[in-house]
Amino acid sequence: GDLRSVLNTSVLNLERLEVDLFRGRHHWVPATQRLFGGQIVGQALVAAARAVSRDEQVHSLHCYFVRTGDPKVPVLYEVERTRTGKSFSVRSVKAIQHGKPIFTCQASFQLSQGSPVQHQFTMPAVPPPEELLTQEELIQKFLQNPNLAERYRKHLNKIQAEDVPIDIKPVNPPDIFGSEPQEPKQLFWVRARGYIGETDMKVHCCVAAYISDYAFLGTALLPHRQYHIKFMVSLDHSMWFHTPFRADHWMLYECESPWAGGCRGLVQGRLWRRDGVLAVTCAQEGVIRVDQTPNQSKL
Repeated sequence: GDLRSVLNTSVLNLERLEVDLFRGRHHWVPATQRLFGGQIVGQALVAAARAVSRDEQVHSLHCYFVRTGDPKVPVLYEVERTRTGKSFSVRSVKAIQHGKPIFTCQASFQLSQGSPVQHQFTMPAVPPPEELLTQEELIQKFLQNPNLAERYRKHLNKIQAEDVPIDIKPVNPPDIFGSEPQEPKQLFWVRARGYIGETDMKVHCCVAAYISDYAFLGTALLPHRQYHIKFMVSLDHSMWFHTPFRADHWMLYECESPWAGGCRGLVQGRLWRRDGVLAVTCAQEGVIRVDQTPNQSKL
């Protein structure tokens, strides 16, 4: 239907306080009670995008999470117009809480330019989203199991109660009660909930920035499911935007983790349009701390 996406109307709708100073508020706070990294990335990109011309489109951003975000207070975004060139412009953004930066970001924008130099990887062959269950439907299926342990039931009800503004359909949903190691790869169909429509491409890029951080770092944990996670948080996040797309249309999010070690994990992601065009590439490193002794059993 024509229900406006809350990502567009609320989450990424910043209040302008001064020419290059904005205030952002919070829509969804994870159970960890730390600010969702995707929200900070998306809001920072909104702030940067407001400091360039309509014709310039974001092609990359590079971010560092430097302090834990406080969900009880808004975030201030301070934009610096680092460079405005003929083809490329750079904007630096600092996210501030309690007088200190919690996040820094540099975003680069480009005026449209054609080139005969073009290639891309091939999109993985997967079932279309219409043939798959949403995350909510999968949880409902688990909850109907009369033998489900009470602690798992509470955990699933908690996830179900979260008001995440993204539609998600896992291609190969993992057994959430198992502890068998899996290959560090995940595939999801994802889209913004609600309608965004044909608008400035920068809006869809900001929404994709929000979506890109959801369940991303967890890919690095799939081969290590026998361990109990003590702490997991993003360190940095990078994105490259290749071609126009609609963030309110289904896109395939292909995530993989090529490496983990030293209490860190690296993940890479690709967002594909349904027609097989590679729209966005992402990368992130995060801190991952687990109990040194493997769990004996999850049952």
